[in-house]
Amino acid sequence: MADFQFLQNPLSQKWVIFAPRRAKRPDVARGFEPVCPFCLGREKNEPEVFRIGGSPGDSNWQVRVIPNKFPFAPIHEVVIHSPDHHKNFDELPLSQVELILQTYRQRYNTHQDKGQIYIFHNRGEGGGESLPHPHTQIAVVPLEVRMDIPRLDPSSSADGVGPDKEEQIQVETAHFYLFCPKTSQWPDEVWVAPKVRGRAFGEVNDTELTDLAFILARLIQIMDLRHGREFPFNFYIYPGGDWYLRLIPRSKSLGGFEVGTGYFRKHTRSQRNNTIHTRTFYPT
Repeated sequence: MADFQFLQNPLSQKWVIFAPRRAKRPDVARGFEPVCPFCLGREKNEPEVFRIGGSPGDSNWQVRVIPNKFPFAPIHEVVIHSPDHHKNFDELPLSQVELILQTYRQRYNTHQDKGQIYIFHNRGEGGGESLPHPHTQIAVVPLEVRMDIPRLDPSSSADGVGPDKEEQIQVETAHFYLFCPKTSQWPDEVWVAPKVRGRAFGEVNDTELTDLAFILARLIQIMDLRHGREFPFNFYIYPGGDWYLRLIPRSKSLGGFEVGTGYFRKHTRSQRNNTIHTRTFYPT
């Protein structure tokens, strides 16, 4: 049997991925943590498709990319953020975060003609993390399998970059807008949209990646203060024709209404708890 199959529900037309082999992957949530396959000294255990630093097979690396041993897509890769087993975006030097983002861009440009690219990161059991060594996954999904990912729409006010953007945008940097849409599905979720629109992620320049590295690290630091260290979250990059980054703190569990209808209920203690203010983003 193949490692995975893409199956379409004939009634809803939604796609699901049947990937029984993934049930065998190491998962700390089930109380099983093997010797970490991503740490130093294990570089020769897995084939390597990209690295920054050192030579193939040695331990002198800064970022590594290996194929996922338990894939659910024809191309499925793991970006290992650093040799450090514990530090992630909020604790790594900004120069290291830049290298991680540069790796995303390199892998996007490598695979951009092979399907739909989805870049995503999980942290914590509540965020779907199976191994604690910080890493990101990159999946390339066949074109015929429709991915239901929200898009930025400049004609819509709901996405934070439309007619009421002055109300929606909480912070802006040299190259990006940060906003918490009124229609967000998760409390405290933040969208990061480039000021130069209509491009794929692979077209981002180094100056923009430097800015994005600061944004990503600072956002997670702010969420650490709000939700506690090591709070569970996800982020993904929609890298297509009008790319953006979306960070989602997993601060609630879905109930039967959300699961059954697909409609999310959002409630916060105050508006402040669903925004990123300039004074918290740029501390004095």
